[in-house]
Amino acid sequence: MNSTLLSWLKALSRWCGFETADSFPPNHPHARTRWDAAYFDIASDVKPDEIERRIGAAIAATPSVFAYITHPTPRMQQALLAAIHERLRRSPGAGAADLVLMLMRAYDSAHTVEAVPGLRALIRNTEHEPDQVRAHAVLELLVGTPRGLDVIDI
Repeated sequence: MNSTLLSWLKALSRWCGFETADSFPPNHPHARTRWDAAYFDIASDVKPDEIERRIGAAIAATPSVFAYITHPTPRMQQALLAAIHERLRRSPGAGAADLVLMLMRAYDSAHTVEAVPGLRALIRNTEHEPDQVRAHAVLELLVGTPRGLDVIDI
């Protein structure tokens, strides 16, 4: 009886938004996407589109939080790509290799949906190269991508 009551109270707490979400609902297309709830304070009753918007805003404000997301959605990746673009625009010599490396780590899993066509293949083809060379190759792909894909265009 106690376990039934506890499970019911836990479900009620989640439904009311008293818990912090760390993933999308089970039937969501990006149900494998996970994030560290300590970095993204999102109540469990928030709708999936709003979750993506909030995480995208967090990435825009502090791009390093992208490292705390597993299997980021294309929209989350676009937020990181925008941060890379902004960093390159502000100081082209400084580069954005650290942010590109975070993006590359996200593609270590086959469950991460590709946001830029050809990015996964490029990352796999350069896996035996040093990280800086790989990051430079990814930046070259992003810079050369057509404007209509909403990625980096310097």
